[in-house]
Amino acid sequence: MTDFVLNGQPVSASSDHEHLLAALRHELGIISPKDGCAPSGQCGCCTVLVDGKARVACQTSMERVEGAEVLTLEGLDAPEADAMARAFAAHGALQCGFCTPGIVMRAKAMIDKKGSALTRDDASRLLGAHLCRCTGYVKILDAIEDLARGEVPVAVSPKGVGSRGVKYEAEPLTLGSRPFIDDMVPDGLLHGAVHLSEHARADIVAIDTSAAEAVSGVVRVLTAADVPGELRVGLIHKDWPVFIPVGGRTSYLGDVLALVVAESPTIARRAAAGVQVTYDVLPPMTNPIENVLSDDDAVWGLDGNILSRSSYRRGEVDAALAAATHVVAETFQTQRVEHAFVEPESTLAVPVPAGEPLPLTGRPGPPADFDRLLVFTGGQGIWDDRNDIARILDVDPEVVVTELVSNGGAFGGKEDMSNQGQTALAAWLLRRPVRTTLSREESLLLHTKRHPIRLRYEAGCDADGRLTALRVRMIGDSGPYASVGMKVLERAAGHASGPYVVPSIDVEAIAARSNNSVCGAFRGFGANQAQFAMEGIMDRLAEKVGVDGWEMRNRNVISPGVVWGPGQIMDDGSLGAQACLDAVKPAYDRAVAAGKAVGLGLGLKNSGLGNGFKEIARAVVHFREPANGDEPTVEIRHCWTEMGQGVHTVALQVAVEELGVRADQVRVIVDSTRELGAGQTTGSRGTLMGAGAVADACRRAVADGRRPGVDYEGEYRVDWTNSLSEPIEHPVIHSTFGYAAQMVIMDPETGAIEEVVAAHDVGRAVNPLLCEGQVEGAVHMGLGYALTEGFPCDAEGRPGNDTLRSLDIIRPKDMPPVTVILVESPEPNSPYGIKGVGEIGLVPTAGAVAAARRACHGGTWATELPMVNESNRERAEAWTGEWTTR
Repeated sequence: MTDFVLNGQPVSASSDHEHLLAALRHELGIISPKDGCAPSGQCGCCTVLVDGKARVACQTSMERVEGAEVLTLEGLDAPEADAMARAFAAHGALQCGFCTPGIVMRAKAMIDKKGSALTRDDASRLLGAHLCRCTGYVKILDAIEDLARGEVPVAVSPKGVGSRGVKYEAEPLTLGSRPFIDDMVPDGLLHGAVHLSEHARADIVAIDTSAAEAVSGVVRVLTAADVPGELRVGLIHKDWPVFIPVGGRTSYLGDVLALVVAESPTIARRAAAGVQVTYDVLPPMTNPIENVLSDDDAVWGLDGNILSRSSYRRGEVDAALAAATHVVAETFQTQRVEHAFVEPESTLAVPVPAGEPLPLTGRPGPPADFDRLLVFTGGQGIWDDRNDIARILDVDPEVVVTELVSNGGAFGGKEDMSNQGQTALAAWLLRRPVRTTLSREESLLLHTKRHPIRLRYEAGCDADGRLTALRVRMIGDSGPYASVGMKVLERAAGHASGPYVVPSIDVEAIAARSNNSVCGAFRGFGANQAQFAMEGIMDRLAEKVGVDGWEMRNRNVISPGVVWGPGQIMDDGSLGAQACLDAVKPAYDRAVAAGKAVGLGLGLKNSGLGNGFKEIARAVVHFREPANGDEPTVEIRHCWTEMGQGVHTVALQVAVEELGVRADQVRVIVDSTRELGAGQTTGSRGTLMGAGAVADACRRAVADGRRPGVDYEGEYRVDWTNSLSEPIEHPVIHSTFGYAAQMVIMDPETGAIEEVVAAHDVGRAVNPLLCEGQVEGAVHMGLGYALTEGFPCDAEGRPGNDTLRSLDIIRPKDMPPVTVILVESPEPNSPYGIKGVGEIGLVPTAGAVAAARRACHGGTWATELPMVNESNRERAEAWTGEWTTR
């Protein structure tokens, strides 16, 4: 046993724990230090104080804490904890909140040591051990500066739509007291651990689980043979196996072969390593261009290697290019990128016998007369999770109840199921609660990535710089399974021309299957890949015409009534594009006059799925009877996943706006006990559609006198868009677009980024504090995308990066200042004029960085991402050859 003092109290814990974090979480019931990457110590989420010094708990041995004093957030005295929580909440210094407790403990160590002498530069340097994927660190540093000065701002609750206020659950998230799934410990809990494939493409000859089953503490080992229902799941195509069976074939290194269920996570992982698999290894197919031309199938059980082909054409491109005064042609290559959400995927499944209410929810509700399975999920579409789990178990969907636990970041990477299906199966068969949490290494292998895309652009303009023609050919590596890969390439095709008027256009995009890491949704969803190329084309043409980047964009920017891209006639919402350009013009002129290297990017990004998809979002408002003289509680149920972006706060503010209640009277819930599902929280549509549905429900409640105990259901629908394939001259591809202009200012001598100015048209800022945070975080992610980040795979389909550090995400000390300008040019067809903000924030970034680097690097044009860290680029030989086009 190891004896030490924990939060002022003497404790003893087993010396067998791998590190202090395991002892705190698994034995001592401390949940504020989070496990984002144990035992690598690269995210900082588990930071605690040991004898007054900040230490990463997953890198601290039990021997080292013998006799020491360990302090976690649970042990802070109430005034200090309250000050930390209020400062972080008031500044908007958290989004998903998973990394925040560790950062708060680091901040305490800084302030205890330096007090008011702590500078912003000091804090950014000392935060180097911490990864925050959401905020961009700007508001975190604001909060720490105030705390160091002893100035604790007032945390103001938001009012109605348009008001600035703290995020829903901000204070408990800051202190680590609001549980994430891996913090939830029901009685009788078992733990799952996956066994993944060792080869990207191999036939499974045999799976021997006997050694794993013999490990003391193992309850069961599950394989495909234990699945009573369907083996394959998926968001669009049901092509992704939850297990690869004997006689099946692996298609990438994230394929699951077995799930070990045991009495502890340590036992489960040790036993999972003991599962013995006999493979017949096949050559992996890792070149997407070669794959689309091959007769051999890259993926088990699927015909052909072309997942999708998206195309459209307007005008006479050949003639327009021939007549153009200036023509440029270039091939661009973007890279595969890891989401790096800081909370690894976790699922908890709890069997609920007939006649018993749902446990752990805090609102029991009526029992059912049949056995049920309650699944706590952090997925981006809990109704999709429910339906696929029911198919796996071969039960009616009403047997499965999914409940959202707001997750620790997603960015698109938690749309597809990760371990929900396997965990639900284990709990259903064993009739005990089971929780499976992926390690960081498993997470990197298993979930989807941003698509690497090769883009060939050819464009022409007249003598005045007005675009006349554009031809684009794209091919993207989608990995083995569909996920939403066809939609990403469709979106890239639709956004190929950016926010510009092009009279003649010819675009084709192919999504190819391979045995590399599977690709799917990621913030930007194809638009940022296309915009990197289009902005590069605009800057090359600007040089030929003899105008600067701002003027080139000003001459070609879309406006109401013009025809865009696939043929859509733009509405008054498109005024936001020009408004963003105008908003950055003063800063642009000042920087140029000061001799800075300046790059400008302009972008648009749809809000909603569009492309002919019928989108219906629902919400429920329910008034609870007051108890013990308390004021009534207003329950808002909606269908969107809270993952840091603030959709719960949006729902709350709409309720405050429409019902006239206070924020502290509102409780926000997302579970599948009502049929509200609208698919995935994706496409920058949660705020727009969620606000519309909640507003409708509130208005129905007001019209009916707000009777307690009644579910008032509202809806918002977008059912008037068209697909690219429809033979319509002027299709409505998307109902709503957001716009952004970003300016990157560099030191012309060193190439260091001095500032990013980001003007974003959000239509209507529901909560300006949260909107600013979304932009700052997106700029941080966009700079990483432009300069350093990547997730390349080798010729065997094996990723080159297996740790967070190797991803080369920009750390706090390297993050430049970001000046956010919120533009409000309302969308005429949306609730309150709202447009999405979550994805547009990194659409123009890479293009702006490329232009700034061109200005200070002797005329070098960037054609490949990332621009600085070449080791994170795509493997060149994986993209050789020519692909056929129509």
